[in-house]
Amino acid sequence: MLQEQLGAAGYWCGEPDGGFGHLTQQAVWAVQKAHGLWRDGVVGPGTRGALATGYRPAPAYGGDHVEVHLASQLLLVVRGGATLMTLNTSTGNGEPYEFEDREYDARTPTGDFTVWLTHSEGWQDGELGKMYRPMYYHGNYAVHGSQSIPPVPASHGCARISVDAMEMFWSQGLLGPGDRVVVL
Repeated sequence: MLQEQLGAAGYWCGEPDGGFGHLTQQAVWAVQKAHGLWRDGVVGPGTRGALATGYRPAPAYGGDHVEVHLASQLLLVVRGGATLMTLNTSTGNGEPYEFEDREYDARTPTGDFTVWLTHSEGWQDGELGKMYRPMYYHGNYAVHGSQSIPPVPASHGCARISVDAMEMFWSQGLLGPGDRVVVL
């Protein structure tokens, strides 16, 4: 029943299977983030009440695109100016890291971008680690699948979503070459 409620409210958790697995946890974190609740993945009274409202975060822009909201760590799939789907994401954590003897800050750049390159065949070895079926929207920054999408910023700068969510993006054509990605 929880999975059906999540899906009906636009918090993607895959096909209902009756178990509280990884995808259900991702959707619960998204609900908790959208409602400003503690991100513990527990479906207590506060989370149940929030889910019952049917609230979907409003997009900043109209049209068809993907929005990455850094403050809330949510990724919105926007269609016709309305939020179709809300997913947990993890973006740049702001911490310093080294790459090729230079130091960088793990940040996700804000702006209005277009997907310019995709890698459709499974895992890709990126400069900073493995990415599942990435869709690059600004230089080496991408929306990509990952096996680690905590409810807090944890990436070098990309927008991570679950591997299953990335599969769904590809199969449903929710993002692709030439499509708009807004990061705010």
